[in-house]
Amino acid sequence: MTPTPLEPAPASLAEGRDVWLKREDQHELGAFKWRGALPAMQAFRDAGQTTVVTASTGNHGAASAWAAARLGMRAIVYAPEGSARAKLDLIERHGGEIRVFGADFDLAKVEAERLAAAEGVPFFADGAEEAQYGGYAEIADEVLDQLGRAPGAIVVPVGNGALLGGIGLRLAEWAPGTLRVGVVASAAPVMAESWEAGRLVESRALPTIADGLAVRVAIPYAVDVLARAAQRMLRVDERELALAIGALGAAGIRVEASGAAALAALPQVEVVDGPVVLIVTGRNIDEALYRRAVDDPGSFPTRNATT
Repeated sequence: MTPTPLEPAPASLAEGRDVWLKREDQHELGAFKWRGALPAMQAFRDAGQTTVVTASTGNHGAASAWAAARLGMRAIVYAPEGSARAKLDLIERHGGEIRVFGADFDLAKVEAERLAAAEGVPFFADGAEEAQYGGYAEIADEVLDQLGRAPGAIVVPVGNGALLGGIGLRLAEWAPGTLRVGVVASAAPVMAESWEAGRLVESRALPTIADGLAVRVAIPYAVDVLARAAQRMLRVDERELALAIGALGAAGIRVEASGAAALAALPQVEVVDGPVVLIVTGRNIDEALYRRAVDDPGSFPTRNATT
């Protein structure tokens, strides 16, 4: 596959720092999830499977459908009620069979697991398949090659944790001086809280515009990996996410809230020796939400209102 671009951040975004954007939003699916879905689906096919069930708020489902189509497989995707229409359209466009169920992702996931067990087919738990981590590690490989040196820090949005897990493990091996930073939505902090506790913890979650970060139940495998992969965990609130969407939009880069999370966290990232790389994870956002974020970021709650 062709590497996604790594480009200097516009001055309006960099806050006087040496900041680079890794543009995972530039893939044809508009998000990074294909990197993990393709090797994971290949592993299922190599094991003799032709149908896979998964659950997703959108980007993982689209990537699973895309990978299944490339491999001659069938993908059934459970999505929660209220999922972004832009993401559901992507799933359908690539041949995924959508089944809408439950008020949030974790309820949709439980129902998807039930169907997979009843049908005797594998359930593809996003973040629980080892093959995904190797796919995401390739982002770190590309950054090192494109930048020509190790960055001072890399800032990665954290939903289920697999993206930071893959990137972080590779950098820990090949560029141990790079600070490895994760970013969660303050409304959905379970992965940060689990990382801080050094074990799986239960956590409440509130609605967040960053549907890709809206994890309520942590994945044990991802928590174990992040213990080695991450060095910092930061939180960003809904207004910070909206402001970052607007700032990127003003610079000509349309992203979803998850894709803006690394920029939203930049003011919290300590000064480091070397460039700061922000992972821009995706662009698939409904128009109404995008316009609200750009035109009225003050309508979104701050940290004190979401925690």
